[in-house]
Amino acid sequence: MVVIYGKDSCPYTQAARDDYANRGIAFEYVNVKKNAAELEKMLGFSKGRRAVPVIVDADGTVTIGFGGT
Repeated sequence: MVVIYGKDSCPYTQAARDDYANRGIAFEYVNVKKNAAELEKMLGFSKGRRAVPVIVDADGTVTIGFGGT
C-alpha cells in the first residue's frame, strides 16, 4: 500500500491524493500536522526535508513532492 504524508492545506498533497484515487491505487493518507509521531516518521523517509507530500510506495520508493506526473 502507498502512504501519502502531507497536510490538508497543501494543494500538492490534495493533487497527489486525487491522482492516486483517480488511478484506482489504494493509499493511506497521513496528516502530519495532526500527528507528531507520523511527522517524525515522514522526516525519516524524507531525510529531514519538511516538504510535502512525501509519497512512500509499496516497494519502499520515496517521492518528495508531487507534480501531477
